[in-house]
Amino acid sequence: MICGYHTLINWEKADSEKVTALIEVRVTPQRGQGFDSIAERIYNYPEVQSVYLISGAYDLLVILQGKSLREVSSFVSDKLSTLDSVLSTATHFILKKYKDYGTILDSKQKDERMLVTP
Repeated sequence: MICGYHTLINWEKADSEKVTALIEVRVTPQRGQGFDSIAERIYNYPEVQSVYLISGAYDLLVILQGKSLREVSSFVSDKLSTLDSVLSTATHFILKKYKDYGTILDSKQKDERMLVTP
């Protein structure tokens, strides 16, 4: 079922700069609600693009987009880390995207001109 369509922007070629962060969050699940209530509190922030329940050392993966590193770090320290159920966070910044949503962003232009030799 289609839930929506996304516009894919190569920010390296645009004038506007964005910072994307992947934040791993360890939380205490709520009795009777599991991870759903804390995930809902997190995904209601306008800065948050995606929230996933994941397996492994962390419980949730939060994808966040901001204007600067400072804006992202402020979100993590002021909003996310202060939630009662949040035990810890680990923030990873995306430095360069090579492929996003199945689209290769860093493709080399293939020279399709015919080779001419003297």
